[in-house]
Amino acid sequence: MTGGKSPVADEIRARLAALEPSHLEIIDESARHAGHSAVAVAGESHFRLRLWVPSLAQASRLARHRAVHAALGPGLLARVHALAIEFEDQTSSSSAGPSRGALPSGA
Repeated sequence: MTGGKSPVADEIRARLAALEPSHLEIIDESARHAGHSAVAVAGESHFRLRLWVPSLAQASRLARHRAVHAALGPGLLARVHALAIEFEDQTSSSSAGPSRGALPSGA
């Protein structure tokens, strides 16, 4: 699912609004993990975020991830088994690409 038309994706979008992202894409990748023991029957267990947050432009990758985790909160993170976070580089998005990486939900 691209664009996030689900209750968990809607909650992610609402909580990340506090960071004022200029770009936010929420992709539910749960279907790609079918059969994995942590995949909920209803899905919504594996998400990929692609975003650009101007206020975090000078922050380290770790600080960016921590800011996203703080905005989402422990309750929401506990309901998501896997969360991949990609920060897009708006200054040279065509050449540098996103800063890829994922931290475990408990980080």
